[in-house]
Amino acid sequence: MQSALLWLKQDLRLDDNPALQAGLACERLLPVYVLDPRLLQIGPLGSRRQGVQRTRFLLESLVALDSALRQRGSHLLVVQGEPERVIPELVERLALQEVLTHAEIAPDECALQKRVKDALGLVPMREFAGNGLLREHELPCLPSELPAVFSQFRELCEERVLVFQPQPAPPALPPLPDAALDLLQPLPTLSQLGLGEPLNMPLSAFPFSGGEAAAQARLRDYLWNTQAVRQYKETRNGLIGSDYSSKFSPWLANGCLSARRVLAELRRHESQYGRNDSTHWLWVEMLWRDFFRWTLLRHGSALFKAGGLKATSHAPRNLDERFEQWCQGRTGMPFVDANMRELAATGFISNRGRQVVASYLVHDLQQDWRHGAAWFEEHLLDYDPASNWGNWAYLAGVGSDPRQHRVFNVLRQARQYDPDASYVSLWMPELHTVAAHLRHTPFLLPPLQLEAMRYPRLQQLPESWRPYLPAA
Repeated sequence: MQSALLWLKQDLRLDDNPALQAGLACERLLPVYVLDPRLLQIGPLGSRRQGVQRTRFLLESLVALDSALRQRGSHLLVVQGEPERVIPELVERLALQEVLTHAEIAPDECALQKRVKDALGLVPMREFAGNGLLREHELPCLPSELPAVFSQFRELCEERVLVFQPQPAPPALPPLPDAALDLLQPLPTLSQLGLGEPLNMPLSAFPFSGGEAAAQARLRDYLWNTQAVRQYKETRNGLIGSDYSSKFSPWLANGCLSARRVLAELRRHESQYGRNDSTHWLWVEMLWRDFFRWTLLRHGSALFKAGGLKATSHAPRNLDERFEQWCQGRTGMPFVDANMRELAATGFISNRGRQVVASYLVHDLQQDWRHGAAWFEEHLLDYDPASNWGNWAYLAGVGSDPRQHRVFNVLRQARQYDPDASYVSLWMPELHTVAAHLRHTPFLLPPLQLEAMRYPRLQQLPESWRPYLPAA
């Protein structure tokens, strides 16, 4: 029987947590989360790795995790610093015999894990499965032989019956090492971390808090209480409200919710109420998440380069004032601007909104897609490296998809998904004086009227927008 440090990262839950399960055999167990200040600094692409909304959600998740640990006779030690220094120091100070953590798949995170491992010297680090769906032995073939195209990956996975049996949260945990109690301290606030406090946004499509309890409540609500999952396929392109999609992604990204738990519950729901197109589509979306994880694992740093997985020069490399206007939600295209403002204010936008603003940045504004991906990394509550960079590469035409470009006609999208401009009206107060049928096209207004509203004028109208302009 020995003492171990449980290094928690994107696995902030007790349910179905393989590293935590391994720690149950220890005599003493110290759960640790390290707040790395480097993530809050401006990175090479001009954005922070982690902005205010993501950090807010993370702190809420840590508070919830500490509460759950205390109920089971343990605590969460949160330390600020660089993990490669903090973790070996704790191990040495408390004479711990091993470190337990989950395996990483992204290049920067893998490099950090290796630095920690090297700094531990002779103290072993055991790595367990991360928050994916399929373990390596459950794949239909070797990871290196997986198809590069999602439709083929999906076909292979759907040929097999997969049963997910997640491990429930343990009723009790080993106590902390004796001297660890002296190290416990309150969580820092956003202001103490230099981020400032975000405004509360009652309009948010994600009005939920971080943490495992909130995640489990949402899972119960979506699959069992309201059974909104049964309309998922019809509603998933919605823009307003909390029920147009599952909203599981922020908890999945932070590890407050187990991907395998979601699937186990979905299968249980289907066995009780029957499978329909919508329940099947949620499974397909969960498979997409896994597809991106395995793609990242196979291709590593290539996914973060301008040419993506195709190493071609097709993606634009420009970066000018239009990128800043896109970030600020001041491009002059209301549907794009509304989405960008929602993202900055709440840390969340719909799947439809993400595709439209990404396509607009890359194909209409001809800006470097990596800067858009980095902006999303800073702001999205549900940022995870595989899905974020995989989706951006796909839209920029440098992913593994056989189609060269995924170009959206933004005005057509606005008309189709926000026909009465109610979404644009929600996030664009300066357009409230404009007639509803013109709110998607304020660039058609007289220059003086637009100037008085202090809204930028769109300089060029793509020819493809003409069929969707209002009749004179």
